Amino acid sequence: MRSLRSGLLASLLAGVVAAGSLLLAAPASHAADVPLRDLAEAKGKVVGTAVTGSKLTGTYGEIAGREFNWLTPGNAMKWGSVEPSRGGYDWAEADRIVDFAEAHGQQVRGHTLLWHQQNPGWLTNGSWTRDQLSAIVQEHIATEVGRYKGRLAAWDVVNEPFNEDGTYRRTLFHDTLGQDYIAQALTWARAADPSARLYINDYNVEGVNAKSTALYNLVKSLKERGVPIDGVGLQAHLIVGQVPSTMRQNIQRFADLGVDVAITELDIRMQLPVTQAKLTQQAADYKAVMNACVAVARCSGVTVWGFTDSDSWIPDTFPGEGAATPYDENYQPKPAYHAIAEALGGTTTPPTGACSATYSVTSQWSTGYTGQVRIACSGASLSSWKADWTFGAGQRITQAWNASCTQSGAAVSCVNAPYNGSVPDGGSVTFGFNGSWSGSNPEPVVTLG
Repeated sequence: MRSLRSGLLASLLAGVVAAGSLLLAAPASHAADVPLRDLAEAKGKVVGTAVTGSKLTGTYGEIAGREFNWLTPGNAMKWGSVEPSRGGYDWAEADRIVDFAEAHGQQVRGHTLLWHQQNPGWLTNGSWTRDQLSAIVQEHIATEVGRYKGRLAAWDVVNEPFNEDGTYRRTLFHDTLGQDYIAQALTWARAADPSARLYINDYNVEGVNAKSTALYNLVKSLKERGVPIDGVGLQAHLIVGQVPSTMRQNIQRFADLGVDVAITELDIRMQLPVTQAKLTQQAADYKAVMNACVAVARCSGVTVWGFTDSDSWIPDTFPGEGAATPYDENYQPKPAYHAIAEALGGTTTPPTGACSATYSVTSQWSTGYTGQVRIACSGASLSSWKADWTFGAGQRITQAWNASCTQSGAAVSCVNAPYNGSVPDGGSVTFGFNGSWSGSNPEPVVTLG
């Protein structure tokens, strides 16, 4: 989950792509002039990412440490990971993340204590009475929360308790302990670490709907009963172009209950293949989510569910979809990254790759042909342009329009006409030419400068 550069491209940038087009990628260093974490802190917000502890080295570790001030273990603190056998704990992966965070001045969000998935077989396959399961859950929470007492800033205590229609999800915990298992879990977590902020976390609750209203009513009831509840987590696993229009309103109504709100698992997936139009829409969607949080004082911040496409859960879960995070698989910041920075009040180093030049043959006959080059921008703009290429089979340009073209040997250089040098973000210009060919007419690679 292609970084893009706005403004005039100052130097010739070369690369090879199929079908005679060039789409330029930026190096990983082309990130915000100020790291995201510093921008967020200046606004009193957090910006976090879910991480895989074993990957916290090299470029992955460098970006995770530089850009984010909160970390969430993607899987390392789930019940099945930390207690695979009853009373047999494995803290290695979770400890690695907490240690990394402390070494990099970051906070950790514990995820998650009670969930209907990723539980150990000994727990899900057992035949427990209410009292037995109550004791097991209390011991698990006391052990895990207690291990990190004073070291974790927040916990997702209960994860995904509701169905889409707002009814309670039928789970081992709900069916055996009753719906008050949520209040019990929160109370046990508070006893294990009085300083940690305690959250209920769910998905498809970003806008106002039946599910988010059920969560709202639960939180309101818990507050009225004096149950320790400090916040709600809106996961925000979204689809490009589908950010709920009522997101800010929804965040505000939870805040008005006297609890914090966090966007806890943000990613915005698209149907593959990736296109510049999809990346541009994705960036706008990321910015809309960030803006909704920034606008509400009690929205503590935003955590992305993995910062790079190479560490995203989306392709395995939604076949044919992906590219959901702010960095691509090669750790290149995408337009979404720059949108996050802008929403936090930052500026970004103009990224390359936002403008492309595509060469095509529109018609051809025995000794001649008509060619066209389309220059398009998405996420940037140009005030002037120059397109260069080298013919590979002796072709010659005989006439050009909408550009001034010169040819020396096999090398061709075309610059904008006085009236079409400006290419706006989201816009394009084309120029054409007639040429001669003999034997073959392969499409060359165009370099935009």
